[in-house]
Amino acid sequence: MSGQDLTALTPMLRQYHAVKQEVPDALLLFRLGDFYELFFEDAVTASRELEITLTARHKDSEQPVPMCGVPYHAADGYIARLLRKGHKVAICDQMEAPQKGTKLVRREVTNRHSRYRHRQQSAHSG
Repeated sequence: MSGQDLTALTPMLRQYHAVKQEVPDALLLFRLGDFYELFFEDAVTASRELEITLTARHKDSEQPVPMCGVPYHAADGYIARLLRKGHKVAICDQMEAPQKGTKLVRREVTNRHSRYRHRQQSAHSG
């Protein structure tokens, strides 16, 4: 997020930025509805590594925000690919259901993956 003016970001992107500070060394998959989205540098890296489309929020603004995403129901496969390529991954989930009139739901990091931990979990699940 180098050079990005945080005051110009939407509340959701400020929330993303705050969560990202908790896991600066991991690619942050941020749950938005039926997708896990990545933003800023994480989006650039993930789109390259996963060979998925890199797009942007606020495309027409002076500071578009790079983004890409994967369907939440298919996230495990994408996470495994990122781990195989040596990346750490953090999952940020919605901790409450969206309510009518609520603009922002509470989100928290619910899982952190590294190549080592993923191997351990895979070995124990068989």
